[in-house]
Amino acid sequence: MDKYECPCGYVYDPAEGDAENGVPAGTAFEDLPDQWVCPKCGAEKEFFEKLD
Repeated sequence: MDKYECPCGYVYDPAEGDAENGVPAGTAFEDLPDQWVCPKCGAEKEFFEKLD
């Protein structure tokens, strides 16, 4: 699964998920809830870029 980076530098790693916000490990970026935002800066999903 692909990792995605926020403009603030936070990287969403599907292998880790986002436990603090109720996202279990193994959740693909595409499967994150629409209301999910960057836990570091609050940016919406649309601002994240896929890492190569």
